[in-house]
Amino acid sequence: MCGIAGYFGRRPIGEATRVAMFAAIARRGPDAAHFVGWDGAWRRVTAGDVPRGLFSTRLSIRDPRPLADMPMGNERGDLWVCYNGEVYGWEDDARRLAAETGPFGTRSDTEFILRGYEAWGLEALLPKLRGMFALAILDLRRGKLALVRDRMGVKPLVYCHRGGELAFGSTVRAVLPCVPAGERGFSAEGIDAFLAHRYVPAPRTVFRAIARLENAHLLEYDLASGALEKRCYWKPEPAPGEDLGRRLDEAVELRTVADRPVGVFLSSGIDSSVVASRLAATGHGELHSFTARFADPAMDESALAAQGAAKLGMPNTAVAMPDDVAADFAQIVADLDEPFADPSSFPTWYLARETTRRVKVVLCGDGGDELFGGYKRYRQHLRSAWRLRLPLAPFPGRPAGILPTRRRRLAAELAMSWRDAYALRFSGFGPLERRALQPGFAVAGQYWRGEADGARSPLEQLLAIDHANYLPEYVLRKADLMTMAHGLEARPPLLDHRFVECVLGLPAARRFTHPAKRALAPFCPPCVELGLFARKKRGFNPPLERLVRTDLGERLGGLGASLAHASAGQIAAAPVETLVRAYENDDSLAEKMLQLLMLDESLRQLAELARAAP
Repeated sequence: MCGIAGYFGRRPIGEATRVAMFAAIARRGPDAAHFVGWDGAWRRVTAGDVPRGLFSTRLSIRDPRPLADMPMGNERGDLWVCYNGEVYGWEDDARRLAAETGPFGTRSDTEFILRGYEAWGLEALLPKLRGMFALAILDLRRGKLALVRDRMGVKPLVYCHRGGELAFGSTVRAVLPCVPAGERGFSAEGIDAFLAHRYVPAPRTVFRAIARLENAHLLEYDLASGALEKRCYWKPEPAPGEDLGRRLDEAVELRTVADRPVGVFLSSGIDSSVVASRLAATGHGELHSFTARFADPAMDESALAAQGAAKLGMPNTAVAMPDDVAADFAQIVADLDEPFADPSSFPTWYLARETTRRVKVVLCGDGGDELFGGYKRYRQHLRSAWRLRLPLAPFPGRPAGILPTRRRRLAAELAMSWRDAYALRFSGFGPLERRALQPGFAVAGQYWRGEADGARSPLEQLLAIDHANYLPEYVLRKADLMTMAHGLEARPPLLDHRFVECVLGLPAARRFTHPAKRALAPFCPPCVELGLFARKKRGFNPPLERLVRTDLGERLGGLGASLAHASAGQIAAAPVETLVRAYENDDSLAEKMLQLLMLDESLRQLAELARAAP
C-alpha cells in the first residue's frame, strides 16, 4: 500500500510543486518517500525544475527493507515501477522467472511486477496480477508510460491530460498542483453528479481538468507525442462449476500473507463474519478482530460481533465511536479527497485510526452485497420492473422543488427510464431537487457509466450498474481513503476476481436467495447459529441526527451563501436555506444536510489548495 504520483510534460515543475504532491499522498505511505526525476534528455536529476518524475510514499507490508522502496528501477535504469496496492499468489511465477533470469533482490511484489514486465510485457503480465493495484510502469525502451487500475477498482487512480502533458496520482489533491493555474476550476457536472449520487462516478472528478481512471482500465501515454490511449483490459467471465468454498478459502488465505501484523474488521454482518469464519477455519484464528461500538443500542453491533468472535476463538476489540466529530470533521473531509458523503466514512475513519495501532493490514467483508444481491434497494426497485415491458416513453419532467415529497419523488421516477430511476433508491438529491438547487444548470438524471445489457435479468442489470459505479467509486473508495488516511491496508477477499467469476457462474437460484447470501451459509456456521441470515440488515452509519444537529449544527448558519460562493453561483443560496429551515422540524433531512455540509467543506478546501498550488 502506498501513495503514488507522477508528472510527464514540457513545463518543468519546481520544488514547491513536488512538496505539494508529496504532502497530498504522505498519509498513504508513512514509512518512506522517494522521488525519481529526469531532465529533457532523460538524464536522472534530483533537484531544480524537473519536467518528468515519479513519486512514491510507502506503507511497507511485504519486505519492509528500504531495498524494496519505490520507485523501483531495473539495472539499466530504462524501466521503472511506481505502485500502490498488493498482489497475491505471485511467488511461483517469481521462482520460475528467477530460474530463467537470475535471483530476485527483494521479497516484494513490486520487484515481481518490474521483472515480470521486463520479461513478458504488459499484456502477459496483467493476467498474473491477482489483487488490488494502481500501477505506473515507465518504459524508456518503448517510450511509453502505462497506468493500470485493478479489475474491481479497490485502488484509486486519477489523472490530468492537457496539451500533451500527463500528471497522475492516487488522489485528486496529488494531481492538482500539476494542473495549469488557469484550468483548476470545478466541474459543473461533477458538482451535480455529487448531488445526485453522494460521490462523483468515474471518469469524472469534481475538477474539469482531472479524470478518474475506471476500474479494469489502463492508459498508455506516448512520451514523445504526448498522445494518450485508454482501454478496458478485463471483463468478468462467469466460471460455472467451480468449487465456491475452495475459491473463497483461497482468496482469504492469499490475503493473510504479510510482513506486518494482520487483523480483520468484524461486524455482526454476514460478509465480515464469513471472512472471519474462514480465517479461523484455515488456521488463522489468532488474528485480532476489530469492531466499531456505538453508544446507541439501536446501531451498536459490537455485542453480536463479540459473540461471533468468541465462537471462532478470535480476539476482539470493540472501538468506541466518539461522541462528537466536530473537531475531526475537516480532516475527515480532507482524507476523503473530493466531495464524498457516505455517512459510514466517519466510523470507518475512527475504526481505522485505532486499528492501525495494533495491526497494519485488515481483511474486510466489502463486496458481498453487490455479488449476492444483498441490498434491500434491489428488491424495492424490482417491484417496478414491469416498466421495462412498457413501450411508452418517460413522462415529461415536472416543476422543480427543493423539499422532498412523495409526489415529487413519483414525478421524478416517472420522468426517468426504469434504469435511471434506480438512482432514486439511494441518491442524495433527485433531479427535481437538483433543478431547484441549481436553477441555471441543466441537470442529468444520473451520471453512471456503462450500459446495462437488456438481455440480462432486471436484477442483473442493477448489479451491473453497481459493479461499474457504486462498488468501485463509493464502497471501495471510502474503504481505501479512510484506512489509508491512517496507514492501514484493507484487503477485501470477497472481491478476489477469481472468486467473483466463480460467484457469477452460480445458478441464479443459488446466488440470489431470500434471505440474501444463503450461498455463503455453509462457510460460516456462526452466521447460522447467531441467526445472522434472518436478521434485518443494518447500515454502518453514525447517529445522523446528532451528528448534523449537534456536532455540526454551527456550520448550518449561512450554509446557502457559503455553497453559492464555493460553487461560483451554480448552487443557489435560497433553496439551501429553505432546506436548512425545514430541517429544524424534520430529522429525515439529516442526510441531505450532511451531504451539503460535506460539499461545502470539500469545495472550500479544494479551492484553497487550487489557489495556493504553485
